Amino acid sequence: MSPGVTGSSRSTYAILGCGSVGHAVAEDLAEADNDVLILDKDADRVEALRDQDLNATVQDISEPSVAEAVADRDILLVLASDIEANKAAVAAIREAGGDQYIVVRASDPVSQDELSELGADIVVNPSEVIADSALRSLESGELQYKARQLADILESTEGRLAILTQDSPDPDSIASATALQAIAAEFGVEADIRYEGDIGHQENRAFVNLLGIELLASDDEPAIEEYDRIALVDNVQSGSDDPAFEIDILIDHYEPDEEVDAPFVDVRTNLSSTSTILTKYLQEFDLGPSETVATALLYGIRAETLDFKRDTTPADLTAAAYLHPFANHDTLEQVESPSMSPETLDVLAEAIQSREVQGSHLFSTAGFIRDRDALEQAAQYLLDLEGITTSAVFGIVDEKIIVAARSKDIRIDIGSVLEGAFENSGDIIGHSTQGSVEVPLGIFTGIEASEDNRETLLELTEEAVRKKLFAALGVEGSDTNGS
Repeated sequence: MSPGVTGSSRSTYAILGCGSVGHAVAEDLAEADNDVLILDKDADRVEALRDQDLNATVQDISEPSVAEAVADRDILLVLASDIEANKAAVAAIREAGGDQYIVVRASDPVSQDELSELGADIVVNPSEVIADSALRSLESGELQYKARQLADILESTEGRLAILTQDSPDPDSIASATALQAIAAEFGVEADIRYEGDIGHQENRAFVNLLGIELLASDDEPAIEEYDRIALVDNVQSGSDDPAFEIDILIDHYEPDEEVDAPFVDVRTNLSSTSTILTKYLQEFDLGPSETVATALLYGIRAETLDFKRDTTPADLTAAAYLHPFANHDTLEQVESPSMSPETLDVLAEAIQSREVQGSHLFSTAGFIRDRDALEQAAQYLLDLEGITTSAVFGIVDEKIIVAARSKDIRIDIGSVLEGAFENSGDIIGHSTQGSVEVPLGIFTGIEASEDNRETLLELTEEAVRKKLFAALGVEGSDTNGS
């Protein structure tokens, strides 16, 4: 200890009002060898506390003298059931110049506000605490129930399980499927992860390749009819939540447009990623995740929440914290910093060059391209430009019009914007912050593409798409403020 410094570095406590709540807190603090002083006006109660070797003294906490009685204490817990006495105690301590940290019990929102105004640092309403505890117990109990249901289905599975991701799956969908595959393996069930579309985004390809995740395309063998069980995982946003075959398992964080008739359904719209849901099941089944599964799930959560900057819930953070020590962070770094293909670089350069801005909305065209995923990367890149809250990049791929859109404006649901702009025109996938639309070029223009009319077709199509998008965004006029 340094010269001239005396005493203990540990905080000292005082409990003012020792009913059942105060008694429980006092016992917990005392068991941890904390210095606890108890003040209560009931002499018989004080005597009983002393018989339990607790440091207690008789004191009416509603009297001004309470300030002097606790002057040497660091943390004060004012826990009497008499809320008026609690108010008086807080007022007396603050009026006497006491700067202790005060936690006080309230009875309703009105007394909560009054105690805060009197100078309490933390105000606790037992009704809210009980309600929060009940909800946490309910959530835990529901997870146990759901886990038993899932276990029953997997234990009764005699053949293989097909796990269907969303079309052109993103990291959350791939990671969730990988986790369900690992859970199925624990029950002796072999599972294949299947997808439609492409794994085009460079980060997604790096994600799959670096982690060695095996995915089967929709036209690979075996045929979907040969599986004993079928699961949809993070699949709702594909728009294929009502398939032509029976579904046994549905797990997602988006609600299907129509009710899915399946033996096991777990949809949690209060969470930001399906990877969070699957992490909870790993914990419930007491399955320590492999490095591959943990890395995949952690990346799935981070990708879906934009590195915890979008719609992140406490459960997402808790799941990420659980996965963190199991994950390979060198692999994560490689996934998040993949090399850019020459075509993606070309698309990005063209999109930057041809950008058109109205207000905070940006539209750009990349022309005729081969890799549709490059549009997604360009839309994300352009969203990071100063002053831009919504971006959309248009291109023509294999005689199809593709529009990739992104938004960070909380007032805009970009999926709904695309629906409004291209309703009944083509396939639309999207939600509040990102989306894409695919429209056959001939249907949209009524003109067949040829080498002779490519540029004319591009100009006409670009103009039509731009007008539709800006109209759906509520942007009037055609003047631009930057290009």
